[in-house]
Amino acid sequence: MSDPARDGEFPTGGPPGASSSGVALGEMRLHNRARARERVALAQGVLWERYRLASAEEAFELLRTASQARNVKLNLLAEAVIATPGPATGAARWFPGRASLPAPALSGLGLPPGDADAPLRTVLGSVLARVTDIADTAMGNVQLVQGPWLRLEAHTGLDEEFTEYFAFVAQGTTACAEAATSRAPVTIHDVVTAGVFSDQARRVILDAGSRACHSIPVLSPTGHLLAVMSTHHRTALGEFTEGQAGGLGATAEAAGAWLSWYRRTHVLNALEHLHRQARPRVVAPRRSPEDRPGHE
Repeated sequence: MSDPARDGEFPTGGPPGASSSGVALGEMRLHNRARARERVALAQGVLWERYRLASAEEAFELLRTASQARNVKLNLLAEAVIATPGPATGAARWFPGRASLPAPALSGLGLPPGDADAPLRTVLGSVLARVTDIADTAMGNVQLVQGPWLRLEAHTGLDEEFTEYFAFVAQGTTACAEAATSRAPVTIHDVVTAGVFSDQARRVILDAGSRACHSIPVLSPTGHLLAVMSTHHRTALGEFTEGQAGGLGATAEAAGAWLSWYRRTHVLNALEHLHRQARPRVVAPRRSPEDRPGHE
């Protein structure tokens, strides 16, 4: 993970009522909500321009209804709107001729074959349960790549200060960021002596009960980074056994195959749904940038 304190996100020496790291939990929550809203607002702008919508609120309603109809989280759908090339002008379908892809097996994630089309939350929970079981720990988390960040999407055994402090992480020098950059597992054997942390970040990690951590990148079958899964340990960590390392690697591979399929099916289905809902709407005359929603 990158270090939010080093990135200038949180001040040191917080106000009365701050956590032991010196950062108020309320401040962190507000900061994280603002970050999430920034990406949704960017997606709203893309839709406003593409479909010449009457307002930003109409764009948000398109996102919300598509998210609910296709059971895709709003933040994931917003990122897909931002990152995916738009449909051809006047096209009835965003992805014409797209073939239906079978869901990959989830046996490596501890789910029965019939659950291959399970919700994202269920699969991430199974990934987390699998890696913490292999690593013999009760603490762990999974982050998904969303825009410029790794965003925390599933966690277990970690306190609220930790999950808020590391809710969004960008490039940095801690375990998950190094694993994301190198596309290889990274181990912090002892948080106390590791030189990669600021004092503030170190305190957050130690106060959560984590003395060591291990981060593994989750790649698509074509090598694209999709996520990072991490285990946290209450004591200094040595090397994993060959069996543990193999099990963690197999879990990452299975998770990568499933997440890649999820993005190419469920997320694209949600985009297609959004496109169908947007096309019949009344097209407003194109306005100048000064009239764009949110322009001051």
